Order: sequence, then structure tokens, then C-alpha cells
Amino acid sequence: MELFFYTVFGGLAAVVAALELSKSNKDRINTSSAFNSFKNNYLLVYSLMMAGDWLQGPYVYYLYSTYGYGKGEIGQLFIAGFGSSMLFGTIVGSLADKQGRKRACVTYCIAYILSCITKHSPQYKVLMLGRILGGIATSLLFSAFESWLVAEHFKRGFDQQWLSLTFSKAIFLGNGLVAILSGLFGNVLVDTLALGPVAPFDAASCFLAIGMAIILSSWTENYGDPSENKDLLTQFRGAAVAIASDEKIALLGAIQSLFEGSMYTFVFLWTPALSPNDEEIPHGFIFATFMLASMLGSSLASRLMARSALRVESYMQIVFAVSSAALLLPILTTFLIVPTGVKGGSISFAGCMQLLGFCAFESCVGIFWPSIMKMRSQYIPEEARSTIMNFFRIPLNIFVCVVLYNVDAFPITVMFGMCSIFLLVACILQRRLMVISDKPKATDWQMKDRDGESEPLNI
Repeated sequence: MELFFYTVFGGLAAVVAALELSKSNKDRINTSSAFNSFKNNYLLVYSLMMAGDWLQGPYVYYLYSTYGYGKGEIGQLFIAGFGSSMLFGTIVGSLADKQGRKRACVTYCIAYILSCITKHSPQYKVLMLGRILGGIATSLLFSAFESWLVAEHFKRGFDQQWLSLTFSKAIFLGNGLVAILSGLFGNVLVDTLALGPVAPFDAASCFLAIGMAIILSSWTENYGDPSENKDLLTQFRGAAVAIASDEKIALLGAIQSLFEGSMYTFVFLWTPALSPNDEEIPHGFIFATFMLASMLGSSLASRLMARSALRVESYMQIVFAVSSAALLLPILTTFLIVPTGVKGGSISFAGCMQLLGFCAFESCVGIFWPSIMKMRSQYIPEEARSTIMNFFRIPLNIFVCVVLYNVDAFPITVMFGMCSIFLLVACILQRRLMVISDKPKATDWQMKDRDGESEPLNI
């Protein structure tokens, strides 16, 4: 069965290479040299930030287990991380609009470096502190950097369509190539050089420090709403008003939460799905294959978004439908393929079919990220971009915490069925978003104080 893994990986690599090398002029966007310099600077920083994140991922659970902690205690640490992202991360991330997005990006680096340092201690309280810091950093990673990019892009007068080019390249590099290289580098540090499970966290700190130095030396500050007379509660209220008064923003938040909730649940489920009878599977190689599939998706997304006549709201309906069907495969194989029941051995035929479906899902993930970024740049008001983006992550973090707490309470087929339904609902909501996006905006709003309250302004 090793031949199967190599065939899938090689096939995906060949398709990605063909897509990138065969791009014609209609697949490319003509840009200026000033934009290319700006884009390359951001891509370098974003890749370093993602390297700092990806290096840690495969070794967090392993490190905790080497310190002697059991599944329950490790589960509590993970829940603390997502809970921190939901609570503290939302507050810190929202301050980016007022205190500055560049400062928020630097705060991400500092928080994540401190989180990495805590991994040197086997003390449970210190590790818990590290998870809380990591949760705060995660919220900043997925809000502050994008908010800075969008504001700076328009402040410099670049064409709106060029933004999609930066998004697709960022996902291709940061969520694809960098993830694969980080996995291989981490494997060299831990296994080849035998430096121990803390080594990837030290390497992550170095990448984060380099990225922070580039931010401090080359980025300018930008704000969402720098007014000094607004407290955090007023900011939250204003963001809530924006979501409640604009159906497009509310739909976008629901779509994002449904898809990302399914995606994070998939992260916990793919290993037991592919090895239900303790089959021996190459986890690292499969992870690299998934990242290659994600690169395939981001490459497709760059082609799709280069065509001005093709709307993101339109093709994303198909993406959500395909991803929903892909996560139905574990349920279908359970009913259609008779399980062997033999413990150990190599991956089963059902596992092979599921792996192909999971690669299709990861390709959809690769299309999703740059596409949702483009829609956020269109629909979320600049005044509270970071605040609203962090609001979107609240239901996501609640959902993931519930899943983590009850991961052993439901059969794996039920969990995949739930994810498939969520993705189908996202497809329906995306259809609704496409329909109403053609309508002119009836109200505009801005963050303003009126007797301590933020209100929508009719125009």
C-alpha cells in the first residue's frame, strides 16, 4: 500500500506543477512594480508567521505526552487554547482596530514566542499559560495580518483585484509549501538530529523573531477606528450592530464558522478514520499530501479570481457542495465496504477511498481561504475589521471546544455526518449571499458615539 501513498502524492504534485506552469495571460493579473514589492514583503512575513505556527502543530500533543500527561489532561490543555482564543483573543484582536494593526502583529509574535518558551517546562500550570498565550496569538494570526494587508493595500491606491493575487499566493505558500517544509524540518530536528520534542518550538521562536524584525523595520501602522473616545464595549457594540444590520456580513460570518468548524473537526477525525483497526499509516506523509492538495486548491483559486467575470460568491457554492460530499465518504464506506476486522497491517481499501475524499476536501480548503479573504475585504467595514473577524471566530471556538469535550461520545460516522450537514448549510447560505450581493447597500454605518452607543447611519 506504500505505492498508493506515493501515487497520490506524486499525482497531486504533478497537477499542481502543471497548473502553475501552464498559466496563460488570462490567468494572470498585470500589476505594478510597487505592488509586487509590497506583495513580496507581506508574503515573506506571512510565510515566516505560518512557519512558526506549522512547526508547532505536529508536536504539541506528543510533547505533552512525553511529560507524562494523559488524554484527559491534554484535552483540557487544548480546550484552554480554544477557549482563550474565544475570550481573550477576541478582546486583544479587537484592540487592533483602535491601537493599530502593526502593533497587533508584533503582539502575535511576542505572545507566540512566549508560548513556545513555556514548552520547556513540564509544569501543568506553565503549559496551561502557554496554551492561553497560544490561543491569543491564533486570534491575532487570523485577523490582524489580514486587516493590516487590506487597509494598507487600499491606502497605497492599489487595484482591488490585485488583493486576490496576494490572498491566493499567501495561502499557496503559507498554508501549502511552508506547511510541508515545516513538517519535514520538524522531522529532521526531532528524529534525525534527535534534539527532542521541544526543538520545533525553539525553531518556531526563531522564525517568529525574524518576522517580527521585518515588521518593525518595514511596515507602517494603520488603524480601523483610532478615535480616543471609544472604549472596548462601544467597539463590540458597534461590531454587533454592523453584523445585525447587514445581512451580507451575518451570512459571511455564518459561512466561515460552519466551514472552519468542520475543518477543525476533520483535523481530529482523519487519523481514526484512516486507521480504525490500528492500521499502520504514515501520518507525516499523509499530512504533507493534504497540504499538497491544499496547494492545488489555492492554485485553482488564483485562476478563478483572475477572471473578473467570475464571481467568488458563485463558484464557492460548488466548493461547499463538493466538500460536503467529500466528508460523506467515511459514512458511505462504512455501509458499502465490509470491514476486515483484522488488527494492524496496512491501510484498508476503505481507507484508500477515504484518503482520496479527504484530499478533495483539502483542495476545497485551499480554495476557501483566499476566497473568504476576498469576500471579507468586500463586505466587512474597515472601521472594525479586526473586531468583526474575531466575532466570527467566537462560534467557531465554542463549536471546537464542544467537539473536543465530546469527541469520544459519538461514533466517528456521526461526527462526519454532522460536518457534511454543516457544509451543506454553508452552501445554501452562500447561495443566499450571492443573491443579495447584487442588491445595492441600503444602509452604511460607521463607529460613532451617540450617548455612548453606536448606531447605523442611513444614507
